[in-house]
Amino acid sequence: MPIVLALSPLGVVGVGVLLLMLVEVFSLRHGGLALGTAMVLFAGAAFAGGVWLFGVDNLPEAASLAPWLLIDRFTLFFDMILCLGGGLAALLAGGYLPEHNLDHPEFYTLLLFASFGAMVLAAAGDALTLFLGLETMSIGAYAMTAFRRSNPRSAEGALKYFLLGSFAAAILVYGFALIYGATGHTDLAGIGNAAQTGAAHNPLLVVGGVLVLVGVLFKVSAVPFHSWTPDAYEGAPTAGTAFMAVAVKAGAFAMLLRVLVLCFGDPTWESWASGWPPVMATLALLTMTVGNLVAGRQESVKRMLAYSSIAHAGYALLGVTAMMRVPADGAGSVLFYMLAYTASTAGAFGALILCGSRGREAVTYDDLSGLGKRHPAAALAFSLFLLSLAGIPPTAGFFAKWFVFRAAIDGGLYWLAGLGFVNSVIGAYYYLRVLVYMYMREPAAGAPVAIPMRSGYVTTALLVSAILVVVLGLTPAHYLDVALEAAGSFAKG
Repeated sequence: MPIVLALSPLGVVGVGVLLLMLVEVFSLRHGGLALGTAMVLFAGAAFAGGVWLFGVDNLPEAASLAPWLLIDRFTLFFDMILCLGGGLAALLAGGYLPEHNLDHPEFYTLLLFASFGAMVLAAAGDALTLFLGLETMSIGAYAMTAFRRSNPRSAEGALKYFLLGSFAAAILVYGFALIYGATGHTDLAGIGNAAQTGAAHNPLLVVGGVLVLVGVLFKVSAVPFHSWTPDAYEGAPTAGTAFMAVAVKAGAFAMLLRVLVLCFGDPTWESWASGWPPVMATLALLTMTVGNLVAGRQESVKRMLAYSSIAHAGYALLGVTAMMRVPADGAGSVLFYMLAYTASTAGAFGALILCGSRGREAVTYDDLSGLGKRHPAAALAFSLFLLSLAGIPPTAGFFAKWFVFRAAIDGGLYWLAGLGFVNSVIGAYYYLRVLVYMYMREPAAGAPVAIPMRSGYVTTALLVSAILVVVLGLTPAHYLDVALEAAGSFAKG
């Protein structure tokens, strides 16, 4: 029973997807699949919270699952984020797919399988389970990207995502193969222990570590491994884009933190002179800068949000870099960032869905002209999430950036924190540009105008996201403490 309780978040989602497949086969009507999918994922988040409150320390039998699955507060925290993001995406799909004549039940099966894979990825303590979780998550994301079967952009984005993702997975596996040759271990903790001995200077381990990081950073969509992101995000149904932007990215960061701390967490690898911190700092700066500069040049709002997600990966990498000197604060800031980013980004894509009905979708900035006067509720929702992504107080996004910047400063990375702040100011431009069009521009004569849709599913997702953005912004200290507790448990792992 204790093991069953420890695995209950995974079990709820796993059993839920099997039941959903049976309902899909035997039911003639599929109208409730979106709600059912969301309920399964929110139940997974609730079970993860229940195990957290019960206490992992009260489940010593869960240690028998190691090294394949590591059940700790780090895993449970990410389970809650992943199930939250997946549940919000399911609700958004419940409004978006029928509105745009894409209401095929397999979308929800793919979403649940991808969520399950991401949860396995967050708990993985061995290269084998890590790869299984990664591919389960990725295959579902590839299929969701190609879901608009008759759309050339969807096919193009899915093909790019699949090919580049397959190459990245192959590089990751080859890297772990080299690491196994150098250490004789596939479990992450065993690799880390071997790296502290003479194996740390083995060229196979060094090359293998570089290849593994390349494979992981592709999933994070860090520059220069980001080229798939804008095409995949633009081609996918917007509900699928929301899922990829929140759940896939959160799962990728969970994998990155696990690999860095458990495999390459000894002083040699964490050295600024010869380890991964300068690499992460460089990638953080490149990712922030490229994401923000290119996002500011976009005319498609959806593509702008895609480059925005790249920039946010760069901000989170600030916290990852800071882990070399302030491990708990650095990791804790990344965990809080993922929570705030999930609520803000799911809400932003949800507001974009709400702003456009079939044939009247909000695609460009011009499509949103005058929305604040014509449909103030939709414009207000979009404004809240954009302000959070821009880091305007007192929203969740402001404190998410504040905590990663503070972790960088506490780690002595003043220059990196300063450049991160400059990038945040640059990023505010393209978010505020949307507000200018909604509230200060009128549509040109004869120009297409976005007309909001009506959907209880989308409205519910927006309300949940808005509550989270406001609560995280007004009471950030409590949730940061939770993130730090998860990071502390993870560091002991």
